[in-house]
Amino acid sequence: MEAQEFDELYAASFRRITSQVYAMIGDLDEATECVQEAFARAWANRRKLDKAEYPEAWIRTTAYRLAVSRWRRTRLAKRPTDRAVGSHTQLPAVDESHVALVAALKKLPEAQRQALVLHHIADLPVHQIAAEVGVPEGTIKARLSRGRTALAALLTDETPGGLAGGMSHV
Repeated sequence: MEAQEFDELYAASFRRITSQVYAMIGDLDEATECVQEAFARAWANRRKLDKAEYPEAWIRTTAYRLAVSRWRRTRLAKRPTDRAVGSHTQLPAVDESHVALVAALKKLPEAQRQALVLHHIADLPVHQIAAEVGVPEGTIKARLSRGRTALAALLTDETPGGLAGGMSHV
């Protein structure tokens, strides 16, 4: 992959991948850091990325795995977040329904949350999610079904005005 192609991939997908990883892990600063690191690794491994059928999926998977690894290290060591991560940045106000959705997603089991985000936010088909995650398509379908049911219940309980009414197409 040439530098210009990589720059185009970055420009076209950085925000999208960051929002998808954010929805999976629930921490925007951490998601941004992990996606940046994933792109740095993608640049270093651009020959491998050239052979990847879906380079964006490779980067998203790398970012998600980085986030999980960081979480495990932090949890196991029971120490505060690395100082290099820095303080949380101030962001403009976020849509209330988006905040409710991310909060509800955080309460779901990791596998269901990942399937829902990849299918409904990243717009990936079931077969591609199964390949990316490394499980059978039937498992992804079950996770989506259970996740939708749980998410609808959580959003109905938490959101006055009924955000869950529009959940059929999250």
